[in-house]
Amino acid sequence: MRIRSARTLPVAVAVAAAVTGSLSWAPTASAHSTDPTPSASTSSTPRNAAEAETGGVAILKKDPGGDVLAGASFTLFDSAGKEAANGKTDAQGKLAFTDLAPGVYRLKEVSSGSTLHDTVDDQDVIVTPRTDTPLTIVDPFKAASVLLKAKDDKTGKLLAGSTVNIGSGDKTILTLTTGADGTATGKLPINSRTGSDFWVKQVKAPEGYDIYKPSKAFKAKPGDPVTVTVTNAKTATIPPPTEKPTDKATPGKPGKDEDTSAPSASGTPTADATASSTAAPAPAGSLAHTGADATPWLVGGAGVLIAAGGGALFAARRRRTDSTDDRSSAS
Repeated sequence: MRIRSARTLPVAVAVAAAVTGSLSWAPTASAHSTDPTPSASTSSTPRNAAEAETGGVAILKKDPGGDVLAGASFTLFDSAGKEAANGKTDAQGKLAFTDLAPGVYRLKEVSSGSTLHDTVDDQDVIVTPRTDTPLTIVDPFKAASVLLKAKDDKTGKLLAGSTVNIGSGDKTILTLTTGADGTATGKLPINSRTGSDFWVKQVKAPEGYDIYKPSKAFKAKPGDPVTVTVTNAKTATIPPPTEKPTDKATPGKPGKDEDTSAPSASGTPTADATASSTAAPAPAGSLAHTGADATPWLVGGAGVLIAAGGGALFAARRRRTDSTDDRSSAS
């Protein structure tokens, strides 16, 4: 199907001569798709002598794969910012602006005419007399929109703080880190109509999770959205060992609950025990201390009584024995 010729924008300027009263017209600039196809060479095309005071621009529109693009819209502005011409590329990807006054113009691509391609930035074009300046414009493929998600491998909860590198071949193209909502977004350049192959690799795991070491491959097409998900497992926690209590005391060392004070050989309490008993208040109803300990006297008295009792018992047995002997002799 052939694209119809682009519409012509008249820029005729009427000039009134003050002296003679005659009226003259400036040349009119036009934008049209060329037929036959003009040359796309980088050299300027000479024009005939009748058009010596005007020039033009010859546009050839392509994509990165070398295919021509039809239907791309362009607008040309003069140095004052006024629109000088506009038009669309034909089936061969060509568009010509002719009959332009020499000077510097600004070329703007309004639309690529394709759902797969993006537009290029505005650029300056110099128009010279008697030439059609050739201009080849390559529209890039639209970037793919990538959405990164980081999830808990058990609960599916979105995780913040996951950092990944996304690349192609041996080159990293994009680095993303998930935010508080567990997601991150970015743009990936595409170099083919059928899409490009990429890989994603996690370089930092969310806090409390193990890093996901393998890399994952995916494909993205021009202008399409793609979602990449990485899952992480929680870091395993090892509880500290617990010590079991033991009732056995180590030989040569006191047990856990044993008194470490060594008893006195004489039976006298040690300094610690004495201080403890001295510090303890006297129970109610007890006698006040007189400053002398009666314990030795009580022990001595008990000994005397035992000795006396033993002696009396011995004497009584002795008398009983003597009496028995006397009776035996009398018989």
